[in-house]
Parts: sequence; C-alpha cells; structure tokens
Amino acid sequence: MSAASHQRIKRREFLERTAGSMAVAAVVASASGAEEHTARKPNVIYAFSDEHRWQSMSFTQMPGLKTPHMRALAAQGITFSNCVSNYPVCSPHRAILMTGRWPYQQGVIDNKIPLSPDEMTLGKAFQAAGYHTAYIGKWHLGGLRAEPFGFDTSLIWTGTNTHWDRSKYHPREGEPAQPKGYNATLMTDQALAYLDERSSDGARPFFMMLSWNPPHSNFLDPPPEKQAMYPEGSLAWRDNVPSETRQKPAGKKIWGKNSWPHFRGYHAHVSAIDDELGRVMAKLDALGLTDNTILVYSSDHGTMMGSHKLGGKRQPFEESILVPFCVRWPGVIPAGQTSDALFGTIDVMPTLCELAGIDAPGTCVGQDFSPILRGGTGPNPESQLLMHISKKNASGGENHPAPIFRGLRTRRYTYAVYGDRPWCLFDNENDPYQQKNLIDDPAAAELRNELRRKLETRLREAEDPFELPA
Repeated sequence: MSAASHQRIKRREFLERTAGSMAVAAVVASASGAEEHTARKPNVIYAFSDEHRWQSMSFTQMPGLKTPHMRALAAQGITFSNCVSNYPVCSPHRAILMTGRWPYQQGVIDNKIPLSPDEMTLGKAFQAAGYHTAYIGKWHLGGLRAEPFGFDTSLIWTGTNTHWDRSKYHPREGEPAQPKGYNATLMTDQALAYLDERSSDGARPFFMMLSWNPPHSNFLDPPPEKQAMYPEGSLAWRDNVPSETRQKPAGKKIWGKNSWPHFRGYHAHVSAIDDELGRVMAKLDALGLTDNTILVYSSDHGTMMGSHKLGGKRQPFEESILVPFCVRWPGVIPAGQTSDALFGTIDVMPTLCELAGIDAPGTCVGQDFSPILRGGTGPNPESQLLMHISKKNASGGENHPAPIFRGLRTRRYTYAVYGDRPWCLFDNENDPYQQKNLIDDPAAAELRNELRRKLETRLREAEDPFELPA
C-alpha cells in the first residue's frame, strides 16, 4: 500500500475505537461549583512537535519553506524570537515543561527516566481548576498512562520515530492499537475527535496537549507529497553548514544524518506538521471555539542538521536551543506581536496558567510572561540557563558526541563550559551563525568572568550540583 493511500484510513473505524478511551473522569473540583467557577475560562491547546528548530519556518529564516499555518498563527497572535529550550533533549524538556521545575528538582536528568506522578503538573493544575484535560501523542516521560499526571483523557503513542504504520496508541482499556497512516495525522484525528466531544460541553473548558513526533528522525519518511515540494537546491543551507557536510554520505547514527536527503526530509516533515496545525485551527473555526481558545504551537528542542558539522541536539548552539513559540487568543493577545524576550521552557507552565486565569502552582520556579502576551510589559530576564546533564541514555550512550555542559543564553551572548574547562563564547549580535569563538580572546576576559559569575548563580537557583571549572 502506498504512503498516500495509508493516509486514507478507515476514519470511522479508527475514531470509533478512539472514542472508547475518552470517558470523562471525575475532577478535583466539586461538580456543583464547576460551571460557575469555569464559565468564562478559555480553552487551552498546547500543540508541540519534536525537534523543530525556530530557524526552520517561512517567516523566520527559511523563506523557501512552506509553513503557511504557522505563519498565520504567528500573525494572529504573538511569536517569541528567543524561546529557549533550556535542556534540548526530549524527556528532560518535557519534564521541565510539565512541572515548571529544573531537572535536579524533579529528577528527569536524561531520557528514559520516568517523571514521578507525585509531581505537580500542568494537567493537575488545569484539572484542579475545573478543566477537562487530555494528552494525545508522544509522551516520553515513562509509562503508558497520563491519568496519574492530571489528564482525564490519555492517548499515549509509542514507537513514533517510524512515522508510517508502526506506531501504537494505548487506550484506557483493551490492547494497544496500530492504525495505518502517518502518525502525526492519526494523532490529529484523535485531537479533532476530542474537540468534537468537548464542544458539546460548553460549560466546562478543556486543556489539551497534542504532541506530534515529526520532524524528529526518521528524516526519510515524510509524506511523499511534502517531499516532492522540495527538489534539490530549493531549500537554503545555513551559513554554518560546511560544504563537505552537505555532500557527504549519511552516517549510520542519527547525529550523522545531515546530507541533502535528510535535510529535505526534515523540512518536508515540518511542512506536514504545518498541515496538522492547520487542521486544528480549521476545526476550532468550524466548532466556533476559536475566540475562546488559547492555541500554542511550540517544540521541545531544535536540531543541528549539519551546522558546525553536527547533527542532533544536546548542544548550546542556536539551532539546538531556539524553538518556535506562537500563541493566539483573539481579543486578548494582540495580533501581530513579536517578542525578543528571553522566554524558556521553565516559564511555560506559570505563563499558561496565569494567561488562562488560574493561579500557577507554588512549585513553579519560572516566570509568568502572560503580561507580555496580553500586549503589556513583563519579565525581562537577562539570561536563560542551558544544560546537558547526562547522555547515558542518548543514542550511542556515552559515545554520543555531544558534550556535557552548562551555559547561559543572554540577549546577546551564548556562553558554555565543559566540566573541566571553558568551551565557548559567541556574540550572537555580531556573529549570528556562531562561527567565531571568543572563549580565548583576551579582550573578552571581563565578559567571560561576568558570565561565569551569573552562571554560578543560576546553577545554585536550579539546585544543580555541577561544579564550574576553575
């Protein structure tokens, strides 16, 4: 069966099976007061992909890439040009996102480490405020159920790195299902079914997290029609990708897959995710939910894709740490805003809670940026903390080429250290592709010392035991 025909799955059979897992669980708030308490609260959708870097959108730094729905979402609300993935690895990012706490505070310091259900989470915060909550898609925080983390509806998918026909989702009851098709489309089908279900309950708002796997590798299996949009040479390489990296055969490891077929496939996946985002936007319009729904699009981290001769993530470079963050709420978030404030993963939980009008849990250690989203002034942090704590569970384990590091991304500079010595200092204003390392420049000595002191302070705040080199 062709990939195109795989997309034409038996929709009724698939959605009937999905619907069986969508029973509404009891919420923390009492039923008698729920309607009055939540009557004016907005719905919230947090849609995020895996490994989508900020640079790879048509309205940022790749005009040849087709991302019309991401462009539309940004134009209808606010987009952050300095949204930092504090720990650019799947599970650690997701644990920070879900708890608003740093890795050593909640324990997820690498992939394959489960998040404790004892943690206060986004799901629990919205559930306690009277929301119906749902998690659909890639989880990557341990286990196969999202209910212990505050989600009434749990449709977790596994085996998602092969994007066609091999992924499974896990309903509340019964065996896991393995439908045919592109897994991002199948996840969106479930999300749209959930929106249909919730639209009939106008008294109770919903909070849905939708987690797509693409453009994460496999980079060679995007929808064929998306790949066909990008003949060789149609997409521009970044200036910091050496010519030999562009031309060499693909390596066996994920971090070596940076040649043209992978570069094209990665971006074809991005365009496919753009279509899925567009489907969510169209459904909100069709159901009359757009005006009272906060819609977010983001990603957990970026990818190097040959920049600095590197692949994968787990790096302090811009391609690894900068991610999309676009938010729309008509009538509340002024349209057409762009913010260059340093906004990090650590800030998402308090910002979403406060934007929706619920108190952020006291466990959150990030800042509330909702005043900026509403068109006012808000936090203006001088830096965001960067880290790569462990690679024991990375592809290749300790042989993974990404080094362990700690660092800072300020509005102008990127600074990072290894465990035993300084590593890099880049002036992103004058050197946007980070090609001139100033770490040994005598003229930068005072700046290095200042950044080192600031990094030491941020590590203490994060309860991170990393010891800075002398």
